[in-house]
Parts: sequence; C-alpha cells; structure tokens
Amino acid sequence: MIEFLQLLGKSTRASFTKLGRASFFLIQIVSGIASVLPRPRLLLKQMYSVGVLSFLIITISGLFVGMVLGLQGYYTLSDFGAEETLGVMVAASLVRELGPVVSALLFAGRAGSALTAEIGLMKATEQLSGMEMMAVDPIKRIISPRFLAGLLSMPLLAALFSAVGIIGGQLVGSGLLGVDEGAYWSQMQANIDFQDDIINGVLKSLVFGFVTSWIALFEGYDSIPTSEGVSRATTRTVVNSAFSILGLDFILTALMFGDD
Repeated sequence: MIEFLQLLGKSTRASFTKLGRASFFLIQIVSGIASVLPRPRLLLKQMYSVGVLSFLIITISGLFVGMVLGLQGYYTLSDFGAEETLGVMVAASLVRELGPVVSALLFAGRAGSALTAEIGLMKATEQLSGMEMMAVDPIKRIISPRFLAGLLSMPLLAALFSAVGIIGGQLVGSGLLGVDEGAYWSQMQANIDFQDDIINGVLKSLVFGFVTSWIALFEGYDSIPTSEGVSRATTRTVVNSAFSILGLDFILTALMFGDD
C-alpha cells in the first residue's frame, strides 16, 4: 500500500511538473507570435505544411462521414415521416459536432504527429541548440510560426470538412434515396443558425487547434533526444490530443448549448 501511494505521489508530481513546463512553454510561444507577423512567408510555409497537406484526408473523410449521416439519418427520419429535414440533421451534426471534432482528431493524427516528430528530430540532431549558439531564438523562429499555422488552419479544415460532408449527405439523400433536393437545402438554410451553430463550431475548432498545436509542439520540444524518445513523444501527442479534444468538446458543448 505504501509503495502504491509513493508511486501515485511520484506520478502526480511528475504530471504537475510537466504541466508547469508546458504552461511556461505556451507563454514563450505566445510572446513569440509578434515576431512571426512581419514574416508572412514563414507563416504561409507552415500553413501549407500543416493545413494544405491535410486537405486530402480531411475532404475524403468529410465526404464519407456526410454520406453515412445521410444514409443513417434518412432511415431514422423516415420512421417519423420527416425525410425532408434530412439536410437539417446532416448540417447540424457536422457544423456543431462532427466537423470540429473529427477534423481535429484527423489534424492531430496527421499534422500534430508530424510537428512532434519534426521538432523532436531537430532537438535530437542539435539543430535547436545550434540556433541558440547563433543567437537565434528557436521559439520565435521555429515554434511560434508552427503554432500560429496550426491555430489558423484548424478552423479552415473544419469548415472544409463540414462543407464536403453536407454535399456527401445531399448526394446520398437526393441522388440515392430520393429526398427532394430543394427541400434538403431550403430546410437546412432555414433552420441552421449562424450564431448558435456556425460560430460556435468555429470557436470549437479554434480551441481544438490551439490545444492540439500546443501539445504537439511541446511534446516534440520536451522529448528525449533519441529515436525512441521522439517516437514516444509522437504517440503521446496523438493520445493526449484525442483526450483533450473529446474532453473539451463536452465542456464547450455544455457551455454553448446547455441553455437551449
């Protein structure tokens, strides 16, 4: 029993110590964002790396998620004679929940793991130390541009996921199951609220992009500078990002839609 309590205390202390390092690291990142703005080419390069290169997996996943929603939603709504509201169900599900959450999980798996591996490799090969020796702050030159790129790319990817998913739902609902195309779009436009649905979905994606980029960059920067250490950091990035996204999604949903 004593050994268990000692182990529990040790792991708790290590967790709080790591959280403190991560918080200090975040402060350094935020303070370095101002130095990124005068160099837009650097930001655009990183947005291409984390955003554009995630385009394919986001669009394909969004299309199939929307098609599945259209298929399942039709059979559920048909039991109540409400097939014409299929567009509302698909759009609300994507814009409110599935768009931000699934795109954030995909972002963590594709871009987040790549960021961790890249920063970890730079640390293992002493590139970050070399920059410090040349009086170049690696936080401002390497970390902050990638953080800002992830923060800005995530809402765009989530919007793309939702848009493609809505089209996928329409392809299945109207093209395969016979739902009136005009009713699909008109019902969706009449019932999806800009403030409650779209803006809240964008806010969710911003929070997810913030947290995922922070975790990915910190795990790479804090990793043990060996091949095994980098691989473990990459795994921690995906796992911790997934837990953070799902937990924050519950909290944000309760705050945004709890009074509806």
